[in-house]
Amino acid sequence: MSIPKGLGSWLVITLLLLLLAAAGFVANEGLRLGDAEVPASGYIAMALGVTFSLVLGFGLMALLFYSSRKGYDEPAVLIKDPKPEADSASPASDSK
Repeated sequence: MSIPKGLGSWLVITLLLLLLAAAGFVANEGLRLGDAEVPASGYIAMALGVTFSLVLGFGLMALLFYSSRKGYDEPAVLIKDPKPEADSASPASDSK
């Protein structure tokens, strides 16, 4: 593991640690809000949202692997028309 050397690296690390601390603070405050009753429809909506997100994620990953295996992700290649063979197309070769 390398140690960051530049000022920019330390600035990014500091910013990320501050964001982590802010997320932890917001999560802690959210848990201490009190007793909030969640109706059954709220749990159903959350379950449907999670299920839809997972199905969408799995479907997109399946399409990604499918397109990679079939070669759809390869760069385009120009296919030139084959030139007709000179000896079979020329009338000189049919002399009798």
